[in-house]
Amino acid sequence: MSKVKMQWYNEPPQWQTLTNGLRLTTGAQTDFWRKTHYGFIRDDGHFYYQTVTGDFTVEVKITGQYRVLYDQAGVMVRENETTWLKCGIEFVEDIQHVSVVVTRDFSDWSVVPLLQPPPSLWLRVQRRAEAIEIQYSLNGEDYQMLRLAYLTRTKTVQVGLMAASPQGEGCEILFEDFKMVLPDQSY
Repeated sequence: MSKVKMQWYNEPPQWQTLTNGLRLTTGAQTDFWRKTHYGFIRDDGHFYYQTVTGDFTVEVKITGQYRVLYDQAGVMVRENETTWLKCGIEFVEDIQHVSVVVTRDFSDWSVVPLLQPPPSLWLRVQRRAEAIEIQYSLNGEDYQMLRLAYLTRTKTVQVGLMAASPQGEGCEILFEDFKMVLPDQSY
């Protein structure tokens, strides 16, 4: 895990830090979403984060026990409750999808189905100015761009690990090898 002190926004019912990661069980009926299509606002998913100013690159390996519709885990970049991005795996119609939700008052959602469910997913999230680039890998070596999105011009944001179970009673998630790289240093 990152050597920088991280903190919880909506601490999950069960969690533990490991030498190289974080294991957690999501709380029931938790999510991050704003308005679009479903007409509700949810801001009670789990987010383990640090505050970062400027550009950065985040990488992490994610392994989950996804069972119920919308079980999810990944990376979040957050300015506040109305401006944030989450990306990672989301379980939809019994298939794992690589997913990105960008929220600027209203949430949008994009997914790519993974027809052969991988045991783990690796994410690389890079911020350059107001843009966020999301890349994913199924083997930890070969990355593919998933999305390039505008998020915010605000220089300081919260960055970290996100998980939720919008429909279910919770699922187990393992985050490994989380690292944050800033342009002039590494944690």
